[in-house]
Amino acid sequence: MKSLSALVAVVVAVSTPALSQSPAWGQCGGIGWSGATTCASGSSCVVSNAYYSQCIPGAASPTTTAPPSSPSGGGSGSSSDGTCSGTTKFRFFGVNQSGAEFGQTVIPGTYNKDYIWPAPSSIDYFVGQGFNFFRVPFLLERLAPPATGITGQFDSAYFGNLTQTVNYITSKGAYVAIEPHNYMIYNGATMNNAANFQTFWKNLASKFVNNKNVIFDLMNEPHDIPATTVAQMMQAGINGVRSAGATQLILVEGTSWTGAWSWTSSGNAAAFASLTDSGNNFAIEMHQYLDSDSSGTSATCVSSTIGAERIADATNWLKSTGIKGFLGEMGAGSNPTCISAVKGAICAMQQAGGAWIGFSWWAAGPWWGDYFQSIEPPNGAAISQILPQALKPFL
Repeated sequence: MKSLSALVAVVVAVSTPALSQSPAWGQCGGIGWSGATTCASGSSCVVSNAYYSQCIPGAASPTTTAPPSSPSGGGSGSSSDGTCSGTTKFRFFGVNQSGAEFGQTVIPGTYNKDYIWPAPSSIDYFVGQGFNFFRVPFLLERLAPPATGITGQFDSAYFGNLTQTVNYITSKGAYVAIEPHNYMIYNGATMNNAANFQTFWKNLASKFVNNKNVIFDLMNEPHDIPATTVAQMMQAGINGVRSAGATQLILVEGTSWTGAWSWTSSGNAAAFASLTDSGNNFAIEMHQYLDSDSSGTSATCVSSTIGAERIADATNWLKSTGIKGFLGEMGAGSNPTCISAVKGAICAMQQAGGAWIGFSWWAAGPWWGDYFQSIEPPNGAAISQILPQALKPFL
């Protein structure tokens, strides 16, 4: 999620000026779009949703013009009040409950000083709002101490708190994804031992094999590692979960912070297309932020349409492969541009015919304070506008 690789398009010479047409894979329409609405020869403008149309090479010809953009949200795929129509609702909709991964430089750290677990009152709040999914990060070094390694015994106190959190969430009828928030780094070193990773996930999945509302999110945001290596590790993780007898959903993440906008350019698309699951129950988890470098560190969004734009390539890949997607992190500032961008992204995903099965906002958690993306009740910065305007309409 740190940077967006530029799309390199091969533009076929045409008789009209290049500036009047969008190149292959370029945007050609959508709400708020003011650029070219026709495509270079060999591509056609295909409407993905109300917010985004794209020049697709080899699509039905001749080159077409996108439907007129409408700032009111009343264009194709959108109702007159700006809500989204023609959708497939997500199976999972929720928030990240951050805190247990805090204090990553303090190992093992002290509970309630260096790290914290989600508050039951926060879980209750979101369940009351209609959310049914919580992603709970934890720190691998605290769960599986370096003294015995990731294949060793779990720390009883930390695992006890994780289990307590899991049981509380699932007792409410909601789903919980547990995920090591380690970026494929353990005890200061990049993880590349697939056998050990498989054993870790066999051990952890065996603890929750009978709780059908537990989801296994294998590793948060690997980066600076080849996509092929990450795919091998994820395959090992899948195999470990299934060897424990667990049948629940597995979420796998790619390299380059598992960014949706760079899913193809990072090599993830090629490396992950061949993943297999004996339980036939996994999805690709991607993350997407809407600021200039897709890092989620600024409350300023690039544009009101950037959400739909940045997930478009990933959506096309999911559709072409039949693999399901899950947007595990998105966050933005509480301002009109960002609210429109978040709505556009969720609308695009829900209009993708079921290609995306879930979404979760980053982040809730007791210690976020005035962080601009905090949705922790009762006064998180995202509670007053993002929650009612950008999230709840899609439940």
